[in-house]
Amino acid sequence: MPFSTPAAAAFKVDDFVLYRDPERFWRGEAGHTFVCRVSAVLRGAKGECRYNLLPVTGGLFREVQGDYMRLLPPADAMRDIDTAPLNGSDAADGMTAAAMAWLTQRHATNQPGLPVPRD
Repeated sequence: MPFSTPAAAAFKVDDFVLYRDPERFWRGEAGHTFVCRVSAVLRGAKGECRYNLLPVTGGLFREVQGDYMRLLPPADAMRDIDTAPLNGSDAADGMTAAAMAWLTQRHATNQPGLPVPRD
Protein backbone atom coordinates (compact mmCIF):
# COMPACT_ATOMS: atom_id res chain seq x y z
CA MET A 1 0.00 0.00 0.00
CA PRO A 2 1.59 3.32 -1.04
CA PHE A 3 2.11 6.01 1.57
CA SER A 4 0.22 9.23 0.99
CA THR A 5 0.83 12.58 2.64
CA PRO A 6 -2.23 14.08 4.32
CA ALA A 7 -3.30 17.50 3.14
CA ALA A 8 -2.13 20.35 5.35
CA ALA A 9 -4.83 21.52 7.72
CA ALA A 10 -5.76 25.12 8.40
CA PHE A 11 -4.90 25.95 12.00
CA LYS A 12 -6.29 28.76 14.16
CA VAL A 13 -4.76 30.94 16.85
CA ASP A 14 -4.77 29.09 20.21
CA ASP A 15 -4.91 25.62 18.60
CA PHE A 16 -2.53 23.16 20.24
CA VAL A 17 -0.42 21.32 17.69
CA LEU A 18 2.43 18.88 17.44
CA TYR A 19 5.25 20.44 15.40
CA ARG A 20 8.17 18.54 13.92
CA ASP A 21 11.19 20.67 13.04
CA PRO A 22 12.04 19.30 9.57
CA GLU A 23 15.71 20.35 9.63
CA ARG A 24 16.38 18.64 12.96
CA PHE A 25 14.38 15.59 11.87
CA TRP A 26 16.19 15.08 8.55
CA ARG A 27 19.58 15.61 10.21
CA GLY A 28 18.69 12.81 12.63
CA GLU A 29 18.90 15.04 15.69
CA ALA A 30 17.00 14.25 18.87
CA GLY A 31 14.43 16.69 20.20
CA HIS A 32 12.80 17.50 16.87
CA THR A 33 9.13 17.29 17.91
CA PHE A 34 7.33 19.85 20.08
CA VAL A 35 3.88 20.49 21.56
CA CYS A 36 3.01 24.11 20.71
CA ARG A 37 0.21 26.65 20.74
CA VAL A 38 -0.47 28.62 17.56
CA SER A 39 0.16 32.28 18.36
CA ALA A 40 -0.28 33.82 14.89
CA VAL A 41 -1.52 32.89 11.43
CA LEU A 42 0.44 34.64 8.68
CA ARG A 43 -1.06 34.77 5.19
CA GLY A 44 1.21 35.26 2.22
CA ALA A 45 0.48 37.16 -1.01
CA LYS A 46 -0.33 33.89 -2.80
CA GLY A 47 -2.74 32.72 -0.08
CA GLU A 48 -0.34 30.33 1.63
CA CYS A 49 -0.31 30.19 5.44
CA ARG A 50 2.59 30.15 7.84
CA TYR A 51 2.30 29.97 11.60
CA ASN A 52 4.12 31.34 14.62
CA LEU A 53 4.20 28.73 17.37
CA LEU A 54 4.83 28.96 21.11
CA PRO A 55 6.28 25.68 22.43
CA VAL A 56 4.79 24.77 25.81
CA THR A 57 8.38 24.56 27.12
CA GLY A 58 9.10 28.16 26.06
CA GLY A 59 10.54 29.88 23.03
CA LEU A 60 9.10 30.69 19.60
CA PHE A 61 9.07 29.11 16.17
CA ARG A 62 8.47 31.67 13.40
CA GLU A 63 6.78 31.14 10.04
CA VAL A 64 6.30 27.38 10.27
CA GLN A 65 4.70 25.47 7.39
CA GLY A 66 1.44 23.72 8.25
CA ASP A 67 2.69 20.52 6.58
CA TYR A 68 4.89 19.93 9.64
CA MET A 69 2.08 20.37 12.16
CA ARG A 70 -0.70 18.10 13.42
CA LEU A 71 -3.67 19.26 15.48
CA LEU A 72 -3.87 18.03 19.07
CA PRO A 73 -7.65 17.84 19.62
CA PRO A 74 -9.01 18.97 23.02
CA ALA A 75 -10.96 15.70 23.26
CA ASP A 76 -7.67 13.78 23.42
CA ALA A 77 -6.30 16.02 26.18
CA MET A 78 -9.51 15.70 28.21
CA ARG A 79 -10.28 12.01 27.57
CA ASP A 80 -9.13 10.89 31.04
CA ILE A 81 -11.52 13.33 32.69
CA ASP A 82 -14.38 12.55 30.32
CA THR A 83 -14.09 8.80 30.81
CA ALA A 84 -13.02 8.63 34.46
CA PRO A 85 -15.01 6.21 36.61
CA LEU A 86 -16.48 8.40 39.31
CA ASN A 87 -17.90 5.62 41.45
CA GLY A 88 -16.08 3.25 43.75
CA SER A 89 -13.19 3.73 46.12
CA ASP A 90 -10.54 3.30 43.40
CA ALA A 91 -12.12 5.73 40.91
CA ALA A 92 -9.25 8.21 41.18
CA ASP A 93 -6.59 5.56 40.48
CA GLY A 94 -7.22 5.71 36.73
CA MET A 95 -6.95 9.49 36.50
CA THR A 96 -3.83 11.52 35.85
CA ALA A 97 -2.54 13.99 38.41
CA ALA A 98 -3.67 16.86 36.17
CA ALA A 99 -7.23 15.52 36.04
CA MET A 100 -7.33 15.13 39.81
CA ALA A 101 -5.96 18.65 40.32
CA TRP A 102 -8.58 20.09 37.98
CA LEU A 103 -11.44 18.28 39.71
CA THR A 104 -10.12 19.27 43.15
CA GLN A 105 -9.87 22.91 42.08
CA ARG A 106 -13.43 22.86 40.71
CA HIS A 107 -14.68 21.33 43.98
CA ALA A 108 -12.72 23.80 46.14
CA THR A 109 -14.18 26.80 44.31
CA ASN A 110 -17.67 25.25 44.47
CA GLN A 111 -18.19 25.39 40.71
CA PRO A 112 -20.93 22.92 39.79
CA GLY A 113 -20.63 20.66 36.77
CA LEU A 114 -18.28 20.70 33.85
CA PRO A 115 -17.78 23.86 31.77
CA VAL A 116 -19.66 24.23 28.53
CA PRO A 117 -17.36 23.26 25.61
CA ARG A 118 -16.36 26.11 23.33
CA ASP A 119 -15.86 25.92 19.57
